[in-house]
Amino acid sequence: MARIFLTGYMGAGKTTVGKKLANQLKLKFIDLDHRIEDASGKTVQQWFDTEGEELFRLKESEVLKNVCESDDFVLATGGGTPCYSENLELMKRSGITIYLELHPGSIYYRLARSKAERPLIKSLDDASLMEYILSSMLVREPFYKKSHIIVKGENVDVPALKDMVLVQMQGAS
Repeated sequence: MARIFLTGYMGAGKTTVGKKLANQLKLKFIDLDHRIEDASGKTVQQWFDTEGEELFRLKESEVLKNVCESDDFVLATGGGTPCYSENLELMKRSGITIYLELHPGSIYYRLARSKAERPLIKSLDDASLMEYILSSMLVREPFYKKSHIIVKGENVDVPALKDMVLVQMQGAS
């Protein structure tokens, strides 16, 4: 059974890399945020605006548990997914976790262009955005670093990542 979970900070490229990796491994690709939206009829933005982050995180954990019951996928998590509830432990028990690690400057460069689409940072000015990235990375990175595989996220070599996944899968069986 191949269950692969991509973790990392928002803007790390989890969806982009996930689609390519799924294609290489001939697996279905799942975006957790889209699954949450499909299951609830609300966008992630609506969740944050109307229900708040705490209720969103509960829904996220519920949808993640449901996804973990299916077979063979590559899943792009939300940036905070592994940091809440027992999500990281569930993902590690269910399959292979991969952390797409980026330098805070790279994250800033990516996020500064897409703030409006991201509930947690949409109202931040540039200086506040960098401050937010640095402070939240201190909290999140210890979770991310518990992943089975850690790769530099700036220019991911997807065929090499596929090989790492296959080695990890052989070691787990």
